[in-house]
Amino acid sequence: MSSDRRTRLTPDQRRAQLVASGVAFLAEKPLDDLTMEVLSERVGVSRGLLFHYFGSRQGLHREVVSTAAAALLAASVPHEDLAARERLDDTLARIVSFVRDHRGTFFSLVRGVASGDPEVRHEVDRARDVTAGWVTDGFFELGAEDSPLLRVALRSWVNFAEEVLVELALGTEMPAVDIVAFLSRSAFGVVASVGADAEQTPLI
Repeated sequence: MSSDRRTRLTPDQRRAQLVASGVAFLAEKPLDDLTMEVLSERVGVSRGLLFHYFGSRQGLHREVVSTAAAALLAASVPHEDLAARERLDDTLARIVSFVRDHRGTFFSLVRGVASGDPEVRHEVDRARDVTAGWVTDGFFELGAEDSPLLRVALRSWVNFAEEVLVELALGTEMPAVDIVAFLSRSAFGVVASVGADAEQTPLI
C-alpha cells in the first residue's frame, strides 16, 4: 500500500482548515490584510474554493473573527464552582494568559476590526456582550442592584479592559497578577460609581 495516499477532507473539515489558517494569519498580520488571494496561497487551494465556502472576503472575515472570538470566550468561561469575587479574578487571569499566548489574534480582534464590515464588528461586539454578562452576573451575586446604568457601565468597562490588556499585557512585561488586580479593582470601582450595593475593595 502506498504511503503517499492523501486523506480526503470532508467539506466541514476543509472549511475548518481554511478558517483555522485564517485565524493563524491574525497572529502575524491584521485582519484587513487577509484576502482571498492571500489565504489561497497560504493554504494551497483555489480562490474559487474559498468563494464557494465563504461567498466573499467579508464572509471569510466573519468566519475568522467569529472563530477567534469564540476561542477567547472558551478560554475565559467563568468557573461556577468559585465564589463571585474569586471567579472574577480567575476569569481575568485566564484572559490575560490568552492575550499573551495569542497576541496577534487578540490585537486584531480589538483593534483590527474597528473599521471593518458591520457584520464583522457585530461578531466582536457579541463576544464583548457575553463577557459583560458574565461580569454583571457576578456583581449581582455580590449584591449589586440591577439597573440600566450598571449594565451600561460594566459593558463600557469591557472596552476599558481591552485597552488595558493591549497596553499592559501586550505592551509591557508587567506581571499578570498585577494586571488582574488592577482590572478587578477597576470593575469594583465602576460598580461603586453607580451606587451599587456590592462588596468593594479600596481603589488604591
